[in-house]
Amino acid sequence: AGLAARITPFFLRVFSPSAEVRGHGIGQEKLQIGKRDVEIVRIEPVGNYAIRPIFSDGHESGLYSWDILHGLGSHRDELWQAYLDQLSDAGASRNPEECPVAAPPAPSSCGIKR
Repeated sequence: AGLAARITPFFLRVFSPSAEVRGHGIGQEKLQIGKRDVEIVRIEPVGNYAIRPIFSDGHESGLYSWDILHGLGSHRDELWQAYLDQLSDAGASRNPEECPVAAPPAPSSCGIKR
């Protein structure tokens, strides 16, 4: 499959370049859980250098430059495996039905932050 077929809305949501997901520095990243069913509602252009996807879970603060998109595509397999490893280490899930919104943060719950 081509690169576009491998970059799903779920993948883009998990690797959003926004501060909400990446934090403001190393160690402030927030592990994205329960996002498997997220979709892109619309995509807004940002000048000639980026796009801003609006996701079905309300997330809309990530600006994806062409360089960021290229990097995500080029390193997709390594990024994806690292994400799956983080989920496993946290005892969390990408499935929304396994991650209740009201789950309290605990070492083995879906509410854990990374």
